[in-house]
Formats: sequence, structure tokens, C-alpha cells
Amino acid sequence: MGIKVIHPGLATSVQDLGRPGYFHLGIPLGGAMDRLALKAANLLVGNAEGAAGLEAVFLGPKLEFTRDAMVAVTGADMPIKLDGAEKPGWTAFKVKAGQLLSFDFLKKGARIYIAISGGIDVPLALGSRSTYAIGALGGFKGRSLAIGDELPIGEAGSTEEGKRIPPELRRHPGQPAQLRVLPGLYWDRITEESGRNFFEDEWKVAPEADRMGYRFRGGRKLDFVPRTPPFGAGSDPSNIVDSCYPYGSIQVPGGTEPIILHRDAVSGGGYFMVGTVISADMDLIGQLQPHTPTRFIKVDMETALAARKERHALMDQIRSLFSPTR
Repeated sequence: MGIKVIHPGLATSVQDLGRPGYFHLGIPLGGAMDRLALKAANLLVGNAEGAAGLEAVFLGPKLEFTRDAMVAVTGADMPIKLDGAEKPGWTAFKVKAGQLLSFDFLKKGARIYIAISGGIDVPLALGSRSTYAIGALGGFKGRSLAIGDELPIGEAGSTEEGKRIPPELRRHPGQPAQLRVLPGLYWDRITEESGRNFFEDEWKVAPEADRMGYRFRGGRKLDFVPRTPPFGAGSDPSNIVDSCYPYGSIQVPGGTEPIILHRDAVSGGGYFMVGTVISADMDLIGQLQPHTPTRFIKVDMETALAARKERHALMDQIRSLFSPTR
């Protein structure tokens, strides 16, 4: 094996970069909510970027290692303890068989990513080791970790202790968080004033925020342009005839509380979508705590594509730290 779970923390699960290609069948991409953080952690310990690691939310696990390994923890600011001694985040460090990895109270962000040299070697399910708990698919027995679970570790690659990713290459939400949004196909369904209000208002993350979606409260209610509902849409003006939901799409049921659909979200349904969070900002959502003030920023396609290019460039900078010439 390699790791024994002494305490699972909160909603700790095995995650990689997900299982693309099944969304049309209702099986979401899944995978790490903060993909950059997982990729960075894997590079630090000599793994492929998409190797399976652990994602923990708000409260970290306590893990006993039954074999030597290299470990790195990225993402949220949650003090790391190895046999009680603090270890730096975003840095590779050695763990010996018999040692305990644990975490102190969360200081900033929401999710940590724990990469272990060799990766978590649970069976593949539709090409991925990611946990999709709602469908009991993938990960460790299709669920979050529990006390007494024993996780296998794969064959380790090569890396060196002390390798780190500098702060300027790490991404964290600001205060307030800013999420860039491309208005969607149904934008004309709301009044011009409501459209302005949506982007002018400050929203706050609601307690109902998980891998399926993040709900927001605090802004003004959206008003809809009067119309005769089409057959099958129902009487509520926020309803539509069923449509596909892209990742990052923002539902506004009843026009009151926006919900950003994330990694484990359903693939379609009958709620109006005001727009879609651009791909470059999706990682940031996974690091938002409840009650975090948030602003939605209206952008166009050109800006969204430029932001995606910048994010790819940032990832290339991180990769360059591990090139053979360095």
C-alpha cells in the first residue's frame, strides 16, 4: 500500500484531471477543482501532471505513510505538519515510512492538493482515477476517504527535496474575488437594467458551495423580459426548454441566486443561464470560502481567449522549473 487514513479530514477524495468525453452521457468531467494546484503539486514530486492526488476541503486529513515518499501540498494556505513539525507549502519534502502527515486550521483559500511521488494508484474508471461521489464512480471505492482506508501508491519518478514553486507563480482569489464572465445565449432574456445590476453588485458565496456548484447571494434579483413561455419551459420566467450546461455556466433559478456549475455538475437542464465563467478563472472558484465577497466582470470572447493564453503561459513557467536544463 503506502498510505493509511487515520482521519479523513473533510470531503477528502482522490482526484486527477478528470474524465473527458462522457459529458453527453451525463457523466461530468470531474477532477480537481483547482487544476493548476494539482498539476503543480504533481510536478514537485516527479509525477505526470495528471497523476491522481488528494483534494481536501477546509479541513485536512491525517495520514500515516507505510513507505517512504516525496510529498507536496499546494492550493489553500493550510499549515502542513509532519510528525508535528511544520513543512512549507508548494515545496517538495520527504516523508519516511511510519511518519504522520497532518494539517492545522485553514488560513486562506478552501482546497488543498496533496501529491505523493508515484501518485495514488487506485483503479481507473472510464480512463480516470477521479472520484465522482454522486455516481459512486472512480477514486477509492467511489467515495470520499474514511478512517482506516489504505491507499496504494504507484512507482515514483525522480525529483529532489526542496524544489518549490515561488509565490508569483501561484494563483489565489483576490478580495473581493473577481470572476470574469462571458454573457450567454440567454442574455437577452433579462432586462438591460438587470444585466447592469448583475455586474455592478457585490455577491457573496453561500454555504451551499461544493463540487457540483457554487451558489451566490446578496445581489439584486434579475428581472426578465415579458414573453410567452415556450412549450415545455414551465411558467417561471427563469425556466427554459432543456439545454446543455457548459462548465462554468451560471444558472439563476427564479432570478435570485446565481449558481456556477463546476466539475461535478449535471450536463443539462431547464434553468436559464446568464453567462459562463471563463476557463482561466474556474480554478479560482474552488478556492472560495463561504461568505467570500465576489464580483462578476463582464468580458468578451477576445478577452477570454487572451486570459486562457496567459494561464497557459503561467503553467509553462511552472513547467520550466522542472526542465532538465535547470
